Amino acid sequence: MSGLISSNAFWTIWLFVHLILALGLLGALTHQAMAVALPARKATGGIITRYRAVPAAGYATAVCVLWVLTFLVGSFIYTSYRINIRIPLEQEHYFKTGGFFDFKEHVATLGLVLLPAYWFFWKNAENPEYDNARKGVTLVLAVMCWFLFIVGHVLNNTRGFGS
Repeated sequence: MSGLISSNAFWTIWLFVHLILALGLLGALTHQAMAVALPARKATGGIITRYRAVPAAGYATAVCVLWVLTFLVGSFIYTSYRINIRIPLEQEHYFKTGGFFDFKEHVATLGLVLLPAYWFFWKNAENPEYDNARKGVTLVLAVMCWFLFIVGHVLNNTRGFGS
């Protein structure tokens, strides 16, 4: 890649791909979590009611695929982060920032581990026996996703985009 684009542009493109995947995941999980936590009886009314009145089971495949893709792209970007960003952050004594990113890694991995259960509960959405488990795992993944998004965004802003 050295002849086509700069190293900075290469990593910026991958960071942008990671961002787009993360936004898709965040949107799908938030939409599904709202439909599960506050189900609407009819799709009429205001925007919030229509937002909650989606068929939530339709998001399961997208959430699983987007979580795995976002995780894989994030893992690829991590190689550059360890060398180009984490070391300067530690040299500047931003230990809490680095610690939050370490915690972010663990949360993302736990979310990846939860995906098979999430998939199982949503593929058996007709079974009322799994309603509470489906709702719980969906809400946990949604909270995890929001945490991951916010921490990733703050960490990117700590060092500066393209630094």
